Amino acid sequence: MENTRKQEDKGENIFEEISVDWRGKPSNPTKHGGMRAASFVLGLQGFEIMAIAAVGNNLITYVINEMHFSLSKSANIVTNFIGTIFILALLGGYLSDSYLGCFWTLLIFGFVEISGFILLSVQAHLPQLKPLKCNMLLDGDHCEEAKGFKAFLFFLALYLVALGSGCVKPNMIAYGADQINGSKQSKKLSRYFNAAYFAFSMGELVALTVLVYVQTHSGMDVGFGVSATAMAMGLISLICGTLLYRNKPPQGSIFTPIAQVFVAATLKRKQVYSSDPWMLHWNQSKEQPANSDSTNNIFLSERFRFLNKACIKVEDGKESPWSLCTVNQVEQVKILLSIIPIFACTIIFNTILAQLQTFSVQQGSAMDTHLTKSFHIPPASLQAIPYIMLIFIVPLYDTFFVPFARKITKHESGITPLQRIGFGLFLATFSMISAALLENKRRNAAVNSNKIISIFWITPQFLIFGLSEMFTAVGLIEFFYKQSLKGMQSFLTAITYCSYSFGFYLSSVLVSLVNKVTSNSSFGGGWLSDNNLNKDRLDLFYWMLAVLSFINFLNYLFWAKWYFHINRSPAASPQLDSNTPKIAGDDNIP
Repeated sequence: MENTRKQEDKGENIFEEISVDWRGKPSNPTKHGGMRAASFVLGLQGFEIMAIAAVGNNLITYVINEMHFSLSKSANIVTNFIGTIFILALLGGYLSDSYLGCFWTLLIFGFVEISGFILLSVQAHLPQLKPLKCNMLLDGDHCEEAKGFKAFLFFLALYLVALGSGCVKPNMIAYGADQINGSKQSKKLSRYFNAAYFAFSMGELVALTVLVYVQTHSGMDVGFGVSATAMAMGLISLICGTLLYRNKPPQGSIFTPIAQVFVAATLKRKQVYSSDPWMLHWNQSKEQPANSDSTNNIFLSERFRFLNKACIKVEDGKESPWSLCTVNQVEQVKILLSIIPIFACTIIFNTILAQLQTFSVQQGSAMDTHLTKSFHIPPASLQAIPYIMLIFIVPLYDTFFVPFARKITKHESGITPLQRIGFGLFLATFSMISAALLENKRRNAAVNSNKIISIFWITPQFLIFGLSEMFTAVGLIEFFYKQSLKGMQSFLTAITYCSYSFGFYLSSVLVSLVNKVTSNSSFGGGWLSDNNLNKDRLDLFYWMLAVLSFINFLNYLFWAKWYFHINRSPAASPQLDSNTPKIAGDDNIP
């Protein structure tokens, strides 16, 4: 740790100095890391998303037809399951950064995920572990809902998958980026994030076509078994790159330094803040400002000034880490606080995503799914539509748009991560507008003319959201990963997945709230209370989401401007020499 502190004092790139190979020895930049090592991690990512997407995207059909839960309850089961996956990403990021490291976290929880898939497959295969067969569409009121041991087994298997997938997800992205990350690798890092989204899109596409077809025609038991096989192949890909990886050793609890800043600032809240740099605690190994030879001097910024008192020295050499923190430590906490509003603005975006994996699948079920007289499209495969488009658009974006935009903006990623997120949030509104218009057309045709319209009418809402996700999801991950928070890359990536979690949980809350508020309206039992979409008013629910999405976009513009402004604010401490001091995070201002 002392060596690490000295490196930090000199302003060096800590990551490159402390990365190790699989034996725990210092990694060799010519032998370890790079895109070759990252490609094995991308293999895991492609297979993992293939496995989980095949389950999650068709889960609502299984829950209704086999477990016999109602439509609204089934939608909530699916959104709660997916929401849990993403909130457990925090656990995966914490364990990785603090104790296990990325590689072992991926390996351990990868096997947990496989065990969940196997248990789901066993239950789907054995009739005695499921309720008696019943047609929910025709005899829904008389079908027996899964209860007792059958329900327990189902939820146990489901949440084993959630635990495994949740802890694996943030570490796949972070571990692959760790193989490339370096002081001169910003362009390659941006390219890696685009490649990671391409692997994600390919995994989703295979899951929503091949694997959903297997589930539909061979049974869910075979489908769950194929998911287990896909995950096993992903772990094999990960293990194959073992000799090439460079690893960041765990840093101990990542929350302790954060907590120390808040405790110290609270204890010294009555202290008078001095701009004299000699009164501040700069680093662990010496008690004076960084010397003039350093090109990476860190000075206190004006943002969140109440935290600055945490690094005021009161007693020379006698204060504990809970009463005196370093300048760099305080600045890192400020970075963490400043990105929270950006994170919060993507929650509504993921609430929209939840609809495409639940109600939009049911929309497709109520439409004419025949492509030919003998072949029909499984409703869950509708979600493959954007990924068919994205496997062509993502390479084109990276190959042509980024270099072209780079010439204009001079930004290494073409457009900044914040601009990328904003454009995606703007497009998401039009996805819900398209969904509302389509549902109104479908419902009127079914109710007034007794006609079933073609499933191809549902294509626009999926295409628009797919394009929106390409901008928002990749932009958010790149934005968080590039923050100057040493040793917290996995946890920061996990925070981006929490946005998915909160979005899916919010979807469950909105469905229940809308049903409660509209239950006494002229629509009978509520907009979404019936198992029959022809009796529900899903179109009005979509219009409500479109309005919320646009308001959220305006809210995002405010916070993006705020973030840019506070990161351009001048330093609170004066310069000690002719070198220009840096505020923590300046290198990554989007």
